[in-house]
Amino acid sequence: MTVETHQADDITTEVDSWLTGEFASVLPAADITAIVRSARSDLEGQIVPEAMGEMLHRLARFRVLRALDRP
Repeated sequence: MTVETHQADDITTEVDSWLTGEFASVLPAADITAIVRSARSDLEGQIVPEAMGEMLHRLARFRVLRALDRP
């Protein structure tokens, strides 16, 4: 595990906790975690590491909101 990987794991955990706290009443925590991990996977290697926190939060939050709009 590299320092970069460890930092990305910390960021992923932080974003997951933040969004779970915000949306747990309307979406199961497991679904939120899956969305956050999927978003991280999609961003990995596509953006500079310094932007991961903000971009992960934005993308995952967008996907959570989109999931809530589905019937």
